[in-house]
Amino acid sequence: MLKTLLLGPLSIFLFVTSVFAQPPTSKNDEKAEAIVSKAIQLLGGTQYLKATSQYGRGKYSQMKEGAVVSFQSFSDVIVYPDKERTEFKVNGVKSVQTNVGNTGWVFDGDMDKIRDQTEKQIRDFKNSLRVSLDNLLRGAWRNQAALSYAGRRPSTLGRRNDVVRLTFSDDGAVIEFEFADDGVPAKAVYKRTTADGEEVTEEDRYAQFVDVNGIKAPFIIDRYTNGKQNSRINYETIEFNKSVPDSVFAKPSSPKDVKKDIKL
Repeated sequence: MLKTLLLGPLSIFLFVTSVFAQPPTSKNDEKAEAIVSKAIQLLGGTQYLKATSQYGRGKYSQMKEGAVVSFQSFSDVIVYPDKERTEFKVNGVKSVQTNVGNTGWVFDGDMDKIRDQTEKQIRDFKNSLRVSLDNLLRGAWRNQAALSYAGRRPSTLGRRNDVVRLTFSDDGAVIEFEFADDGVPAKAVYKRTTADGEEVTEEDRYAQFVDVNGIKAPFIIDRYTNGKQNSRINYETIEFNKSVPDSVFAKPSSPKDVKKDIKL
């Protein structure tokens, strides 16, 4: 889930704040559940829900004023629900970010050093789980948040999307997910507060859904902040249900071990 779980340039979440309104009614709950169920079926139904891992490779680009200002290759290994290792490579230099539940480590290729993640980095990882499409559709939020229907919102070319809302009980955090009429996920919308105390609106927009052995996945994910695009994840390949040994996520004893490419 590089599309939602990356730290570093992609995972800048500090916390998500509640900005939307009224408590849900049971009717809203039922409509929201129906929209989520429709999306699950469209993405592969039982096959999608039973997927145990995802291995993706591609390019990550940073954008400014509609133009690419930098890009790097990445590989991303996920074991659901909360294990992820992401490797970036630019000009031959590798950096690695790895999370397993409440723990994590990073490798800085420029400094040639391995270190444990800070509490903030681990918190950012957990927050990124909340806003991910997989978190909504796979139901990891249940017993933590309430699901409700939030109406319809203008999309493109005169179309409107259905909006479902997750409201978390511990801190009131709110994430809204938009779906086209045919059930295709369109975007996730949420608020975050920057290190400078500024509240901004983030959007993760999904595109180019590709069928991978019965499971559909978005191969393009664009990040917008206050309406301006700042990054793009473009998958070149995605594989599901590959066997992933625990050693992939284990903290290595030396930088030499980190520099070896992942082979699954």
